Amino acid sequence: MPSKNSVKLYVENGYYHVYNRGIDKREIFIDKTDYSVFLNLLKRYLTPPEQNIDKNNKNKVGPRIYRYRTDLYKKIQLISYCLMPNHFHLMIKQATKEAMTDIMRALTNSYVVYFNKKYKRSGPLFSGKYKAILIEGESYLLHLTRYIHLNPMALGITRSDLVNYPYSSYASYLGKKNMKWVKFAEILSFFRSASNRDLADMSSYESFVEDYPEDSVKILSELAID
Repeated sequence: MPSKNSVKLYVENGYYHVYNRGIDKREIFIDKTDYSVFLNLLKRYLTPPEQNIDKNNKNKVGPRIYRYRTDLYKKIQLISYCLMPNHFHLMIKQATKEAMTDIMRALTNSYVVYFNKKYKRSGPLFSGKYKAILIEGESYLLHLTRYIHLNPMALGITRSDLVNYPYSSYASYLGKKNMKWVKFAEILSFFRSASNRDLADMSSYESFVEDYPEDSVKILSELAID
C-alpha cells in the first residue's frame, strides 16, 4: 500500500505541499554547507539562467546540476519553504502537470549526488519518493505557510526568534531577506501588512504566524507531514 501522500493528483496551476525526510529519519542536512547547497539548487532551478551567473565567485560551492533545466522557473513558483535537519517542506505552485515531478527529480537527485560524495556514502538518502498533496482553499494556503514557518520551533526556537532561522522563507516574508525566487506576494495579499507588531488584530502576516491562537496542524489535518 502506498504511503500517505505518495500518490499525487497532478493539476495545472495547482498548489502543493511537498515534503520528504531522510531514510530511517536520518539527517539530510549536517552542516551549514549542506543547507546552502540545497537552497542554491532551488534558486538555480527557479531563476532565469542569465540571473544565475555569479560574477564574484565563479568557484562557489555546489554540485553539478542533475539534468539542468533552464525552463523550470517558468513552470514552478516556490511559495514558502523550511529545511529541517532530517526533512524539508516546500509549498509550490505548478503551471503544468509535470512541473513538480521535473523539479523534484532534478533537485533531489542533484542533492543526493552531492551528499553521497561529500560524506563518502552510497545508496538512497531520502525516504522513498517525495510526498505531495494538493492544497485547495485559501484558508489551507495560509495555514500551510504558517505551519511551514513554525517548524523550527521543534528545534527549541521561540516564536519571536523564528525570523532569524536561516533555512526558511519566513525572513523573506517579513522583508528581512531579498529572495526573488520565493513568490510570497499572493499570501501577503491576504494581510494588511507583512510585519507590524503594533497591530493586535491579526492584520499582519507576522501576527498570524506568531500569535494566532489555533493550531495549524489540526486545521490542516492531512496536509501536514505524516
